[in-house]
Amino acid sequence: MTAYDAIVLAGGAAKRLGGADKPGLHVGGRALLDRVLAVCADAGSTVVVGGRRPTVRPVTWTREVPQGGGPLAALGAGVRHTDAERVLVLSADLPFLGESTVRSLLAAAEPDIHEGALCTDEDGRDQPLVAVYRTEPLRRELGLLATEHGGLAGLPLRLLTTELDLARVQAGPLASFDCDTWEDIAAARARIREHGTVLDEWITAVKNELGIELDVDTGVLLDLARDAAHGVARPAAPLTTFLVGYAAAMASSGKSPEAAADAVAEASRKAVALALRWEEETAAGSGSGTP
Repeated sequence: MTAYDAIVLAGGAAKRLGGADKPGLHVGGRALLDRVLAVCADAGSTVVVGGRRPTVRPVTWTREVPQGGGPLAALGAGVRHTDAERVLVLSADLPFLGESTVRSLLAAAEPDIHEGALCTDEDGRDQPLVAVYRTEPLRRELGLLATEHGGLAGLPLRLLTTELDLARVQAGPLASFDCDTWEDIAAARARIREHGTVLDEWITAVKNELGIELDVDTGVLLDLARDAAHGVARPAAPLTTFLVGYAAAMASSGKSPEAAADAVAEASRKAVALALRWEEETAAGSGSGTP
C-alpha cells in the first residue's frame, strides 16, 4: 500500500470539558491521543498539532498560528511537515477508531480517483477529521482559502471539504465517536468495560504500557489458565501464565514478533499438557485400587 503520513489535531480549548486537557484524558487506561496514535502506527511520519506531551511513540510536534485558531489553521500547520502522497487526518479524541477504518479510507483515496475520502456517521454526516486527503489538492485548497480570507484561523472545515472531490466511507457506528463532553468520556469508559470487549481492551492497554508488539492468542492463554487452575490449584493459573510468558521471551529473544507469538503458543501447549498429566495423576491417585 502507498505510504501515507498522519496529522492528528490535538489542540482546542475543550470548553465543554471545562478546559480539561482532552488529549490526555484516559479511556481504558490509555490517553485519548495515544489511542489515536496506535491506529496509524504505520504512517511514514506523524504530526501532532497541539501542546507537547509524552506519547506512546515518537511524533513531530507543531502548533497552529494563532494558537486556538481552529481545525483549518491546525491542518495548515500540520501539512507543512508531511511529504507523502496522502495524509490521514484525525482528531485526538476518537477512542474507538480502528485500523480497519483507516485502511478503508486509504483505499478510497487512491490517486487519480478522488482527492480524498472521509467518514460519514450513521446519520450521514461528514466527518472531515476522520479522513484521508491527497496532499497536493489539500495544500492547494488551504492556500486558496488562506489567500481569500487572509488566513485560516476561525474558518469552518466545510469551506475545505466542499471544494474537494471526496469519497464517502461509511464506517462502523463507533468509528467517529468523539469525546466532547464529560458524558462522552463516561460513555466511552463504560463501553470498553462491556463483556464482549473488555479483555481485548485490557490486553491492548497492557501491551502499550509495556511496549510489547505481540499478537497474543488470548483464547490459548485463558485455556491454559483454566487447565492449570482446575488440574493443579487455583493459584497455579497466574503463575503458570507468567512462566509461559517468560519461557516464550527467552526462546524468541532477538527474533520477530511473529516468532514470539509462536513461542507463546508452543510454551502454552507444553504447559497445558503438563497440567492435564497432573490432573490425570491426581484422579488416578484418588481412585480405589488404582496403581
